[in-house]
Amino acid sequence: MDYRNIIKVLSLISLTLATIFLGDVFVAYLYDEAYLQFFLYDLLFFGINLTLWIWLKQHRLNLKIKGSIVTANILWLLFGLLGAIPLYAYSNISFASAFFEAISGFTTTGATIYTDIESLPHMILFHRSLMHWLGGMGVIVLSVGLLSMINPTGSLSLFKAEATGIQLEKLTPKIKDTALILWGIYTFLTLIDMLLLKFFGMSWFDALNHAMSTISTGGFSTKNNSLGYYYNNDGIIWTTTLFMILSGINFLAHLRFLHGDFTGYKNEEVKWYLIIFITLGTLLTLIHTDMGEVALYNSAKHSFFSIASVLTTTGFATVDYSMWSHLSIATIFIAMFIGGNAGSTAGGIKVIRLIIIFKALFSEFKQIIHPHTLVSVFVDRVKQSDRVMRSITGFFILYMLTILLVMLYIYVRGFDIMTAISGALATVGNIGPGFSQVGPAENFSFFSDIDKIVLSIAMIIGRLECYTVYILVSLAFWRRF
Repeated sequence: MDYRNIIKVLSLISLTLATIFLGDVFVAYLYDEAYLQFFLYDLLFFGINLTLWIWLKQHRLNLKIKGSIVTANILWLLFGLLGAIPLYAYSNISFASAFFEAISGFTTTGATIYTDIESLPHMILFHRSLMHWLGGMGVIVLSVGLLSMINPTGSLSLFKAEATGIQLEKLTPKIKDTALILWGIYTFLTLIDMLLLKFFGMSWFDALNHAMSTISTGGFSTKNNSLGYYYNNDGIIWTTTLFMILSGINFLAHLRFLHGDFTGYKNEEVKWYLIIFITLGTLLTLIHTDMGEVALYNSAKHSFFSIASVLTTTGFATVDYSMWSHLSIATIFIAMFIGGNAGSTAGGIKVIRLIIIFKALFSEFKQIIHPHTLVSVFVDRVKQSDRVMRSITGFFILYMLTILLVMLYIYVRGFDIMTAISGALATVGNIGPGFSQVGPAENFSFFSDIDKIVLSIAMIIGRLECYTVYILVSLAFWRRF
């Protein structure tokens, strides 16, 4: 493995990030806030990476899958460090807290350590949302288009290492074109969401920040009470619910739609995703109406919003649903385990994996009853290969093992079992809020610095969907490539 390949890719993506970070400086300038320290930091960051890029300009990049996996892991740590510096410089928090907030931002988890968000400068509020927005589609995927200038083949391997889902699908001849078109759709949805939020009463600044957090399924808000600040604004709540659901759908389906192809919305994953959303939303509405003596419409508004927020791993909240009945909490727990579509900005296990897992179980039942019958798993009339089946089984085991380890860590640290379970689910699943001490009305500030680092690593493992991180501890990985 030629480490010059990794350094060259890191420098190019870092140059992109430094350029985009100038948006923070622009916001500070608009609101007459101190930005010189941030600007000098960004300039230094840009200069260092420009020097590295010039040094390796003549080096022919040939990034294979091994280098891509190593690069992806280093990048997410780098994002945490670089994203943390402005937070540390402009907030009265430890560097571990700033690192946690930055990782939560880039992984679109949305768990925060801030107790008074509204007191933060506009620059920092925008910085948090910008990290969400970049992390939603993936900073690495954004850079695939730029990587094509120096290495078309390496772009594909890096895309594989970062993209989420059970398999890679190209809808254009070049992977860079697919990545850039997806970013175009992502930007378009963000703008439409922002305009609607502004129309329904948000300020331009709040509308932009909430749109960036919604489309990225991140969850950072500019308000202490999250979307609860707009509790009585039906337009804002229903708009956010709609765009959270849209963002939880595979973006390749949106891309197909642009080409007049509706099949992306008719596949099994999208159908089951919508069925799960409607079923859990209706169930939670009925439970909350019956037990909480809440008017049916208000119950439906907040129930469907809460399910959309948890199912898509966005993490917004309009109410403190941790105070609802046990049956309501159990319903929300189910949504926490599911997640959105593969190829979306949502985290979690993903609906397609659960579909295949359940189909595999039913196939085993059929095989037991009819032992001489050949039974295969089909999704959208396509037979799933043994490789895909093994990959999904392995991912599920690693995902649940990670949640178990994080849960045990939190519990051993002296926290109650509900905080431990939901905290592990919220970080590994990139959801954000959980229950008890990490509920939607709480934050993660009470954890120690060591705890925050551990939980940050858990968020990265969840964002990279386990394999990309765990493969680094495999001796076979280092020997084979």
